[in-house]
Amino acid sequence: MIAPQATETKHWSFHTDLEKIGWLTINTPGASVNTLSREAIMELETLVSRFEDLANSGELVGVVLLSGKDSGFIAGADVSEFDAMSDFSVLPEALRRTHALFARIEALKVPVVAGIHGFCLGGGLELALACHYRIAVNDDKTRIGFPEVNLGIFPGFGGTGRSIRQAGPVDAMGIMLTGKMLRAGAARGLNLVDKLVRHRDQLRWEGRKAVLTRRKSTEAGWTKKLMALPLVREAIANQMRKQAGKKARKEHYPAPYALIDLFEKHGNDWRAMIRGEVDAFVPLMGSPTASNLRRVFFLSEGLKKQGMKGARFARVHVIGAGVMGGDIAAWCAYRGMSVTLQDLDMERIQPALDRAKSLFKKRYKKKREVDAAMLRLTADPTGTGVGRADVIIEAVVEKLEIKQKIFGGIEDKMKPGAIMATNTSSIELERIAEALKDPARLIGLHFFNPVAQLPLVEVIRSKFNTDEEIGKGASFALAIGKSPVVVKSAPGFLVNRVLMPYMLGAVERVEKGESKELLDAAAVAFGMPMGPIELMDTVGLDVGKSVATELGHDVPADSKFARLIAEGKLGRKTGEGFYKWEKGKAQKGETPSHPDLAGLGKELVKPLVDMTEVVVAEGVVASPELADIGVIMGTGFAPFLGGPMKARADGRA
Repeated sequence: MIAPQATETKHWSFHTDLEKIGWLTINTPGASVNTLSREAIMELETLVSRFEDLANSGELVGVVLLSGKDSGFIAGADVSEFDAMSDFSVLPEALRRTHALFARIEALKVPVVAGIHGFCLGGGLELALACHYRIAVNDDKTRIGFPEVNLGIFPGFGGTGRSIRQAGPVDAMGIMLTGKMLRAGAARGLNLVDKLVRHRDQLRWEGRKAVLTRRKSTEAGWTKKLMALPLVREAIANQMRKQAGKKARKEHYPAPYALIDLFEKHGNDWRAMIRGEVDAFVPLMGSPTASNLRRVFFLSEGLKKQGMKGARFARVHVIGAGVMGGDIAAWCAYRGMSVTLQDLDMERIQPALDRAKSLFKKRYKKKREVDAAMLRLTADPTGTGVGRADVIIEAVVEKLEIKQKIFGGIEDKMKPGAIMATNTSSIELERIAEALKDPARLIGLHFFNPVAQLPLVEVIRSKFNTDEEIGKGASFALAIGKSPVVVKSAPGFLVNRVLMPYMLGAVERVEKGESKELLDAAAVAFGMPMGPIELMDTVGLDVGKSVATELGHDVPADSKFARLIAEGKLGRKTGEGFYKWEKGKAQKGETPSHPDLAGLGKELVKPLVDMTEVVVAEGVVASPELADIGVIMGTGFAPFLGGPMKARADGRA
């Protein structure tokens, strides 16, 4: 009998059992997730040579690839190496070397089975697709996909061709172009996964069976492959370009368009698609867009490291059931917390409960999950939840005296250690806390509308607060899946402070007769997600005026802006503002032509960038980097530019 084989490297462990099955485990040292670094790939090359020798000698009947981490399979390539890898003298050879390695895995005489749980993304999915058979845990944690487009690139380890081979051209391209992460069941439906199991501990048993029965994945059916025929492929590619154009301009985000070009050229031959990856991928990796998106990625990841270890939050009490308060309460319930929602009466609370149910129906697939979320959200007109809550969030109208009265009335009812927070958008915390016995207890947690979509929460620090209170606030934001940026208490804080000059400047130009459609189109051409006039309508003209007044901006009584407010035309929420709104969309007229639309957009955005510099200089945020990620998350400022401070430094804003 042949003795079992065993090998340990820095990133991998491998051993064979008495059945001659090889068990390969990846466990990236010192990291919460597995990644495919250059070192890990070089070690895998050595191990694959070992597999080839063992298979040729009959000492290996197959390999099962698993992860040693609870977080998942492999989260992708090591993004921290991307800047160094963008060097044109290094990257092409590194890609070809990885292509050759994955091709060797695919060519092994014995089956290679990937057992997937948790995250299987980017390069991790590309490695899994090079295996002969894929088994995935069908639970809420498993996520499978290609998020590379969010970093300004596309799959470069052979994933383009192999995903088309498995899922067919239309489905595979859709996954790569959107960066969408799939649940295991959806991945199985697209033929990216071959078998589903219910629990992680089943992966070893099912992997063993797959090896011993020499199971092999089947390719996409012929009906899907028809979509790759020359004339059909050209039409599909053109349609993909149109769809991409609705979401991103080619000059801002070139990666989707480069991928579509590659598909149009080689989409009928998955091997040729893989060979073509290198030439198309290399220019993207070194582009300013990819460099800035990597910067945004690392800044975003840095926000996740804030907060206090061990902080736990089970109960939330929200005061104010308007749009913001109701949606904050709904989001907290969606994230698994028990929430009580307070307002003057049920008539004011019920619309918030109805909106919450709509959110849950969109987010959950099963009725029992919707019902469970609704049970976590309780109407509380009398405020009985205050004394039990770990977090109390006030989200009433922006009137100082009302906020002061609310906090004065609950201070003695709160349990020790509970967070006392206001969702104020512009009022300094020191003013709100004037009447409190312990003003250090009040912090700001400023959410953004729509709460379910925008990731930022400004954690506002007054001169009274200690690191402990702010740490709790950041921890709570992270606990509900938001990204906290700590800002100093100052009028408008960060986001509203920089947004208001931008929006009011555009409104002033409209007042003077310029086309609102042209101004909005120019801002979008610059890279903003929507123009300033449409944004003002979306925020609400009344809210905009309130914040403007708080920040000391004058809104003339005879202006169109003031007249619209007086007439109750407050924007999207009332069906009319600067635009008329139908089914949630602004009804725009024809956009006048302009010789330099992006240049006009840069001119429009200048007040925002100027004010960001002022805010940084005043110390409202701790660094230019925090200002950049806060403004990107809070305003949608063009991520491909890296943020307003980075764009100004690069001469692009």
